[in-house]
Amino acid sequence: MRLNFGARGMPLQQNPLSDRMVDMQGASSGVLRLPSRAAHVLALLGLQLHRPFHRDSAFLLLLALGPMVWLAMIGFLAFQPLPWHAIWSPTFLSVVLWQPLFEELLFRGIIQGYVQQSVGIQKTWNGLSLSNFLTSLLFTFSHLASHSISWSVLVLVPSLCFGFVRDRFGSVYPSIILHAFYNSGYFLLIGGATHLNPG
Repeated sequence: MRLNFGARGMPLQQNPLSDRMVDMQGASSGVLRLPSRAAHVLALLGLQLHRPFHRDSAFLLLLALGPMVWLAMIGFLAFQPLPWHAIWSPTFLSVVLWQPLFEELLFRGIIQGYVQQSVGIQKTWNGLSLSNFLTSLLFTFSHLASHSISWSVLVLVPSLCFGFVRDRFGSVYPSIILHAFYNSGYFLLIGGATHLNPG
């Protein structure tokens, strides 16, 4: 953030919109000022938050879909809730906090941001961008290392949801929260006994 000082050393009121426009003009011309390089990298990685997402209807709908999917999965899979003592285990905290954080920073932050910048104009099909689709395919293939083919394919739909909110808000924070929420519900209700307990 730049501060302009008047004659008495008092900061003048800033206009964030004009600062953003100047930064965007610099980015489109290919010449970035030194202070805007950091802002450009933060925007590319989705580490900026331009508007609140927690009140957005699309984000709230995707959040509400989580419990509905969990209930549907309980109908097809065995109900295997995680024992209460295991909730604070390092393994559970890893799958509901650290893995979503790492995966979202890598896939929705670095990869989707880079693909989006490389593609240029962001064309969407029903709100799903090419960068989201390509990143979600890579995310799905990456799960083949530790999951079956059918399970890895099932990961594609949530991945498209995470990429959708990344595109919609220009930020990885909504996708991190959504990913952590989806993982926590799944492992608490369905996958905890199988995947988290040594056996």
